[in-house]
Amino acid sequence: MNLNKVSLEARHISLSYGSNEVLKDVNLKIEPGEFFALLGPSGSGKSTLLRLIAGFNQHQRGELLIDGKDITGTPPHLRNLGMVFQNYALWPHMTVWDNVAFGLVERKEPKESLRNKVGAALELVGLSQYAQRRPSQLSGGQQQRVALARTVVIEPKLLLLDEPLSNLDKNLRVQMREELKNLQRTLGLTTIFVTHDQEEAMTTADRMAVLDKGVLQQVGTATALFDFPANRFVAGFVGTANLMSGQITRINGETLTFLADGIGELVFPCGVGKPALGHATMAFRPHTVSISVRDENVDASRTWLTGRVESSEFLGESSRYRVRVGDMVVVANQPHYSGLSLFPTGADVRLGIESTQVRFLHD
Repeated sequence: MNLNKVSLEARHISLSYGSNEVLKDVNLKIEPGEFFALLGPSGSGKSTLLRLIAGFNQHQRGELLIDGKDITGTPPHLRNLGMVFQNYALWPHMTVWDNVAFGLVERKEPKESLRNKVGAALELVGLSQYAQRRPSQLSGGQQQRVALARTVVIEPKLLLLDEPLSNLDKNLRVQMREELKNLQRTLGLTTIFVTHDQEEAMTTADRMAVLDKGVLQQVGTATALFDFPANRFVAGFVGTANLMSGQITRINGETLTFLADGIGELVFPCGVGKPALGHATMAFRPHTVSISVRDENVDASRTWLTGRVESSEFLGESSRYRVRVGDMVVVANQPHYSGLSLFPTGADVRLGIESTQVRFLHD
């Protein structure tokens, strides 16, 4: 297949429906051949942005460029973009072969070329032997592969995926996202993937953008967004985070003092980032918190809180505790090993916060 790697750039894109601003001054650059995810909750604008790229809706302000050329006024059928929808939209009365060939037939592709391209697309997704079946005779995962083959057979400039895995059960979803990633790597096709599932985005995408209420919150790799969230929303949406509101009251050469609402003063060594005095959110991940009994010797390199276990969950690889500390509940994950018993509800415990894993966010 002759697939080109193209870039996509959104410059100051804004879109409103009446007084409802759906996208607000979105600036985004997607590199050639990149697998890029748009991540956010329902109503964040991620699907609207994808449909805008496809040409199904129109922004009022800004520019949308493919390889530096503004396609703002170009109708969808002339953009040569491939899109896979959540429900696959396969023709039920057509065979797998005819579904995949449909776009090439519409373009009046010569018969021999059409035969070669459809055969190659079906082989690519491992469905050559199912060519004469109807969609109703296929599993959900196989139907999705047909939708992918039908899309890539037209040799699009971009592949757009709108929640393509959401109709599959969990185990099949994990398998299909791996297949999707492998297919994208094989084709080298610039791909934009919309999902509300953070795990899906983190395991497939080279980079991702997090949106909330039409505003682009942060762009980066999964590890960058997880380890260094730009604000409170990203910290809470990408992974699980403990978020404490309060005030940074003092910073000297070696330490930082944080007055946590409902808890009190916490002192940390000055570490990552450049926090400023004033209101801030302290963010730290549950897996970085150690938990021990109240009278146990503790690691002096951590900042320790005392609390009481409100509840616990056994998750297999770890146990998750919700611990009441002052006016706040802190979540702590403890790796599980055979023979390790859970702290009971009501147990008095200490929580150790690893200072290098704390982020102070100003937003």
